[in-house]
Amino acid sequence: MQSTALKSSFPPVADAHTHLLICGSLPGERSLAQRQYYAHPQNQFWPLISAVIGRDLTTLAYPDRLAALLDHHIGLWDVVATARREGSADAALADIAPNDIAALAATLPGLRAIAFNGGTALKHGLRQLGPTSLATIALPSSSPLHTVGLAAKLPAWLALREHLTDHPPQTRVTIL
Repeated sequence: MQSTALKSSFPPVADAHTHLLICGSLPGERSLAQRQYYAHPQNQFWPLISAVIGRDLTTLAYPDRLAALLDHHIGLWDVVATARREGSADAALADIAPNDIAALAATLPGLRAIAFNGGTALKHGLRQLGPTSLATIALPSSSPLHTVGLAAKLPAWLALREHLTDHPPQTRVTIL
């Protein structure tokens, strides 16, 4: 049986050049064990973000994946700082303490948009973020527990490209 011990998110991966911050909920068991964002081999994050940037990140070592994200002005973090959870399902999250998404956003001068990877990240993230001039985007979850196939998720993820260009984005919430 998996533990319901307190689980903690990882530090953010972002820098002053980050244009797009992608926030998940809380790393799953495999990710926590490996100390890597999106480590479960069935999680579709790395194939999806590879399509967004036009570069295959799935074959790279983890540190090189993170460096490639930063090179493309993409950051990662989670909306949950700590929580208790058995297994990896967001539905099992309890005793949630949030990460301060607004405080991180304030330290990123190039930030244009925050994308939330899945419904749980969206719900908690928008609450934590509060009113903002940043574009906020709801993405279909990359989790293997979200049974929609990669092809169905891809158009929503590809729309992230507009926030990585040199054109200023328009503020809006996109619910997909």
